[in-house]
Amino acid sequence: MDSIKRMILDGVLRPGDRLPVEKDLAESLGVSRGVLREGVSALSILGIVSTRRGDGTYVTSLDATQLLAPMGFVVDLHGQGDPRHVYTVRRLLESEAARLAATMITDEALCQARDLLCESARIVGQVPHDHERLIEIDIAFHRIIAAHTDNPVVIGLIEAFARRTVRGRLWRSLHEEGADRRTHDEHVAIWAALAARDPERARIRMANHLIGVEESLPRLPGEGDAPSGPVAG
Repeated sequence: MDSIKRMILDGVLRPGDRLPVEKDLAESLGVSRGVLREGVSALSILGIVSTRRGDGTYVTSLDATQLLAPMGFVVDLHGQGDPRHVYTVRRLLESEAARLAATMITDEALCQARDLLCESARIVGQVPHDHERLIEIDIAFHRIIAAHTDNPVVIGLIEAFARRTVRGRLWRSLHEEGADRRTHDEHVAIWAALAARDPERARIRMANHLIGVEESLPRLPGEGDAPSGPVAG
């Protein structure tokens, strides 16, 4: 595993490259073919390589979101006892993401985010609300911000954490009076800071928004008790 990863880090193998045939690679690394297979299997689980039947083994695109996906298991483990830890890390990551995005977000992305907010405003004004669609809009809004940090590691980490908070967000939408309206208004304030290209205000607006989510945690049920909701992409 370490030898193949070193080949990738040194540029000997690049994203999309096919690994040498098993016999040659095992000889060059000085290991048995059985040991090589075990290493390749482990790297496949980590998303570093993928094996195509009848074609060989290839280095993946090494997309940060895919490589950081195993972080989701760590989040699950630590969120079982006290979900506040997960939400606190999410707040730290997304507040910084908002700060970074304020200077890099495109006009097109701002228009996309504004369209999402216009849709959420319509839904919030309806009785009853389409709670699941509001959560989808929530996820899409935060994803637009993360995508404009120009930092693939931050994007991957935010995705890993955000996907673990969907059920809690849906429960809050369903059971906490006024939560949907507050979420919409806070998103509008975040959007305004981004549109003004004000990094510090964007960071503060995002932090305030997510602190409100954290403050609702004592009222949230355990993950196993929460209703099933949409899965973040």
